[in-house]
Amino acid sequence: MTTTPTRLEAAPDPAAAPSGGGRLPLAGRAEVRAWTRVFLRGEGCRLAATFLLFAAALVASLIGPRLLGHLVESVKDGTTTGRVDMLALAFVAILVGHALLARAARTRATLLGERVLARTRENFVRRVLGLPLSEVEAVGTGDLLSRATTDADRLNESIRQAVPRIALAAVTLLFTFAAILLASPLLALGLLAGVPFAVLSTWWYRPRATRAYELLLAQEADVLAVTHETTRGAATVEALGLGPRQLRRHGTAVDRVVRTRQRTTWLQTIWFPSLDLATMVPMALTLLIGGLAYQRGEVGLAELTAVVLYVQALGEPLNDLLTWTDELQIGNAALRRILGVERLPREVPQPPAPTDGHAISLEEVRFGYGPGREVLTGINLDIAAGERLVVVGASGAGKSTLGKLLAGVHHATRGTVRIGGADITSLPVGQLRREIVLVTQEQHVFTGTVKDNLLLADGKEHGTEGGAEHGTGPSAADARLWKALETVLLADWVRSLPDGLNSEIGPGAALVSPSQAQQLALARLLLSDPCALVLDEATALLDSTASRRVERSLAALIEGRTVISIVHRLDTVRDADRIAVMDGGRIVELGSHDELLAAGGAYAALWRSWDAARQA
Repeated sequence: MTTTPTRLEAAPDPAAAPSGGGRLPLAGRAEVRAWTRVFLRGEGCRLAATFLLFAAALVASLIGPRLLGHLVESVKDGTTTGRVDMLALAFVAILVGHALLARAARTRATLLGERVLARTRENFVRRVLGLPLSEVEAVGTGDLLSRATTDADRLNESIRQAVPRIALAAVTLLFTFAAILLASPLLALGLLAGVPFAVLSTWWYRPRATRAYELLLAQEADVLAVTHETTRGAATVEALGLGPRQLRRHGTAVDRVVRTRQRTTWLQTIWFPSLDLATMVPMALTLLIGGLAYQRGEVGLAELTAVVLYVQALGEPLNDLLTWTDELQIGNAALRRILGVERLPREVPQPPAPTDGHAISLEEVRFGYGPGREVLTGINLDIAAGERLVVVGASGAGKSTLGKLLAGVHHATRGTVRIGGADITSLPVGQLRREIVLVTQEQHVFTGTVKDNLLLADGKEHGTEGGAEHGTGPSAADARLWKALETVLLADWVRSLPDGLNSEIGPGAALVSPSQAQQLALARLLLSDPCALVLDEATALLDSTASRRVERSLAALIEGRTVISIVHRLDTVRDADRIAVMDGGRIVELGSHDELLAAGGAYAALWRSWDAARQA
């Protein structure tokens, strides 16, 4: 089976890469325009049909005032009751037709918005899933989550509500102004008085509001980041007494959001009254001009009535146009954040790198999470294929960072990490994952069936492996899945589920305990069959019973593989071929358990401290 290997391609705009602040970049106007062009090309027919419905609804709404004007003038001229009834029935029919056409237009606009939103969300998720892990870890979790959730919701609101309302308002204004010109060009002059209020206030408001909304979305992402970080690390926060500090951080982040919202509200207190004046002033002038013109016989009562109704009707679409444009600005800011992920480095195909065996070597490896934040300093280490190495040391010594470098999650800032003689940076992701995989204490169960979760290891869709379909009975593919479950001691639990491999698990379905989630992840690893494993405290979050069960599963998984175990508890270090002791980002001791005890150094002190705590 062949895979599509990849390499990293530089971001199109160097300035757009994540900064040390850990925030994803924003898309520029060019990207937003390109997205809009793609939207218009792909949805042109549906968009045209939607606008035609809006136009038909508007024509129906504009006929009503004309009929009402004729009705008033007919009554004034002493028309017959039959004519009045006919005009009244026609007026009611127009209202009903307008309501039906407007409903159909809004329905099509909503469906169109949902289509575009679904495609945008899918592209965002696909793009994020294709990012290198180092890029994902380099940005704030809250920023990524807010773009996938809050920003997507705001874009949804803009597409479903702002776009159709703006289109409806713009066409309404255009048709209404045309109707006023047709009714009386003289009375249309009063409309010019509202232009300065609408144009100048919007010109002043829009750039200030755009900057404020972009800042607001970024600050809301910071609030989400603090909340997510505190929730996920609740046990650590409580154990280290960090609650007050996290509350202060959250309060500071919320205060920034409140101040920015106050800023946008202040801008609106200036803008909205100006919009009211843009409709009230023309209405007053129209009445004044219309009264004088009627007295002089320059306009009839029908024209005056229609124009007054038209001018009155201008207020709502004008306010809609400008206020929903404000909402569209929020959607535009959200879209820029969603499309900003496109500015990150992407992966492009490259050929597999040749390797010679599966030995791992690190030569003068240094790594830092940013300037002046070096975590590993000059690591030199050779790990033979099939060797079991245990890495120990105090918290903050760099153990987990070393594990991420070995697994290719991060790349060394200096020095080289090699697998089978090939630089790890030259290995495509697919090849790298067949060579080495990182197993941490946190595992995720995806909503779906047991089979769905297991087949993630092969990247295959549910039911397609080996041509197996639901309800067709055991297959060769299913047998392989059952064998993996047997190996990690999870087969009995799966058999107890109503539909076995096809049982739904996760939220809202069969509950999965932490130990079962870890065993499920180990089964996925067994199916992917990597040559080496990096185990970073894989059982640290489990209770003793669950930990022993998972450790028995691990024992079956690591058979015949290279294993690098990062541990805090020293109860299993005796079984290791070698032990690496880390301190201050360096390997300060390396050898077997007995050799390091005899040396009487850092490991011996660590062992005596742990053994005394265990005996107490």
